[in-house]
Amino acid sequence: MYSTSFLDLPPLVSAAGTVHLPGSKSISNRVLLLAGLSDGVTVVHDLLDSDDTAVMLDALRTLGCKLEREDKGPLRVTGLGAWLGATQADLFLGNAGTAMRPLTAALALLVATQGGDITLRGVPRMHERPIGDLVDALRLLGCQIDCLENEGYPPLRLTGPSTLELDQPVQVRGDVSSQFLTALLLALPLVATDRPVVIEVQGELISKPYVEITLLLLARFGITVERDGWQRFTIPAGSRYRSPGSIHVEGDASSASYFVALGAIAGIDAPVRIEGVGSASIQGDVRFVEAAEAMGAWVESGPNWLQVKRGVWPLRAIDLDCNHIPDAAMTLAVMALYADGTSTLRNIASWRVKETDRIVAMATELRKLGATVEEGPDWLRVHPLKTFQPAAIHTYDDHRVAMCFSLAALNGLSGLNGSTGVPVRILDPKCVAKTFPDYFETLFSVVEPERDSIPVITIDGPSASGKGTLADLVAAKLGYWVLDSGALYRATALASLRAGVSLDNEHDIAALASQLDLHFEGGQVFLGHEDVTHALRDETVGAMSSKVAALPAVRLALHSLQLAFRRLPGLVADGRDMGTMLFPQAGLKVFLTASAATRAERRHKQLISKGISASIADLREDLEARDLRDQSRKVSPLKPAADALMLDNSSQTIEESVDLVLSWWADRRPFHSAGH
Repeated sequence: MYSTSFLDLPPLVSAAGTVHLPGSKSISNRVLLLAGLSDGVTVVHDLLDSDDTAVMLDALRTLGCKLEREDKGPLRVTGLGAWLGATQADLFLGNAGTAMRPLTAALALLVATQGGDITLRGVPRMHERPIGDLVDALRLLGCQIDCLENEGYPPLRLTGPSTLELDQPVQVRGDVSSQFLTALLLALPLVATDRPVVIEVQGELISKPYVEITLLLLARFGITVERDGWQRFTIPAGSRYRSPGSIHVEGDASSASYFVALGAIAGIDAPVRIEGVGSASIQGDVRFVEAAEAMGAWVESGPNWLQVKRGVWPLRAIDLDCNHIPDAAMTLAVMALYADGTSTLRNIASWRVKETDRIVAMATELRKLGATVEEGPDWLRVHPLKTFQPAAIHTYDDHRVAMCFSLAALNGLSGLNGSTGVPVRILDPKCVAKTFPDYFETLFSVVEPERDSIPVITIDGPSASGKGTLADLVAAKLGYWVLDSGALYRATALASLRAGVSLDNEHDIAALASQLDLHFEGGQVFLGHEDVTHALRDETVGAMSSKVAALPAVRLALHSLQLAFRRLPGLVADGRDMGTMLFPQAGLKVFLTASAATRAERRHKQLISKGISASIADLREDLEARDLRDQSRKVSPLKPAADALMLDNSSQTIEESVDLVLSWWADRRPFHSAGH
């Protein structure tokens, strides 16, 4: 997962391959709560691993549920059997509506019947999301609920015991959020022991497919709810949750929408295949496929998979009532940028009470890209673009905003801007952890960028100048890959030493170099599955690597390997000829240096910290000799690129050097006026 403050997406030009979806958030948290309230043990397969499920798991654990899991296998939930294991608790539920709403209802009823004092709170945005209609319905039943800050909003305090009044139908509004009805449907079986309990919905029920998920899952846990249309629901007397034994969570249909859209826009020569959701899905958002087909997508499906390619191009504009796909409909707003006319999304009032006011958020960020957008109380209208503008997309701590706008990086396919794509910056990309922590990695696995548009920063310089440390830290700030070219030559030297190949045998050393399976991860260097970070720092290996680097056949063998490190979302390459030979068109070239005396002192401290005795004078002499050798070699002598920026860090801290490089990079990006 990207934890950087922003992530820059270069222009993307095609998509193909297979995506495996994470589990559905809506199903995952419903299943967790039902398993937690049931008698017996429930084995949950393919559970979503995300921020929202994490807070539900923490809450259940606090309340007394036993949760067992080995590695990434299925989760074993030993249920409470409708009896609280802890009646005093302070539960933090983040920004998870699928945890806050049903837990409020279930715990209010359990505290009323068993006694207790439980507080439910979340992040500041959760405290702005209305819950008053649910609270009012529970209070009319006799539950004691206090809104601790603002009436009708979390945080909430539930106290008891109190007497419940279950003879009259429970009234709840259906036109704000279907989660209020879902919460009551999940909670009321706990108290429908000696009589049926009726729920009546006031107003038009929105997001009906999410209620359908709730009803289907209730049936899996032993509760068959009688339904009269969408206005009246009856929970039978004698209800009691019983574990189904094991249950599988299907892939998230809302998350599938981004890859359906990806295929519709960029699946030109081959389809995007989406596994984990399909024609047999119980989720309403799978009907997003119908909207994509209406816009021109070519779609095939099976019970648990979808395949999507571009059909009509440009996409067809649509005018659609989106009440049945409230979350997935956000993806249509970005697809509308690639349409042949004006698109209107209607009946989306629920967007305003989600993780952010999504109508405002989508309109604001679409305009940054150059779109003309109109918005109303429950609708959004997107007009065709005349040109795409590079934009830094504010994501409002909303996972769906971040994922939707990643599709704007396909703008080079629009035919606008002379078909030259522009980059898109996603601010706070880690917000996708709410439902799809690996979203961007998954996206990058199935898209192809304009190769020359993948950002590259090169950091060249002499031995012991600190290139590797600077490259690692800059890459970490940007979420980019790292290429330590020096490590390639040291790995070649290490492999040669292990194989007993002498320096005179240039052909065999080059053959070893061409077969290196080297990658960099978290500051460590891996040769195959072996961590060789410390082995590469051996002085013998270092001395030999400088000589190996002077061999033309070795440099040729490593050339294509180094170029292959240029991949999404970008690369920081450090070495001695990255900016001159490997990436002469790099967006930023830095030549890092320090005096030989400074470098010798730094190397001396490193060796002493490892318990290795060394002479500063000898180290300085060795570095100066190595500099001379590198500067005078016939193949790629050490020298700054003509357009490199010089950075002498003799008197700088590493933090100062990192900040300087990042400021240089910001000045060269098209987003600097919009913030980082």
